[in-house]
Amino acid sequence: MKRAFISFDYDHDEDLRNLLAGQAKHPDTPFEIKDRSIKDHLPGDWKEKVRRRMDNVDVVIVLCGEHTHTARGVADELEIAKQCRKPYFLLWGRNGATCTKPTTALATDKIYKWTWDNLKALIDGAR
Repeated sequence: MKRAFISFDYDHDEDLRNLLAGQAKHPDTPFEIKDRSIKDHLPGDWKEKVRRRMDNVDVVIVLCGEHTHTARGVADELEIAKQCRKPYFLLWGRNGATCTKPTTALATDKIYKWTWDNLKALIDGAR
């Protein structure tokens, strides 16, 4: 069972995190949500606190919505994931909408279609 950190835009996409949390309860899920984006400002060096949280996960899932490119926290969390050498992938969160990448995503980072089969494959490293 892989442990996942979920990064998302709290202001616009908390519903996506809730949907993913629901999928994580599926009987054949290959992952558990270990931690997630932080809504409230943490006292002290919040980036260091996120880094410590990421020490305890196997993969980072970035939920992309229409405003992800403006979400500074998501950009910072992705940058921390890269610094910590955590595997990550981006999920297209909203069907029929134009979803965007965090500003710290690489040009080569693909936003994957969010289906149950894709999610399981991505958790297992198919990217």
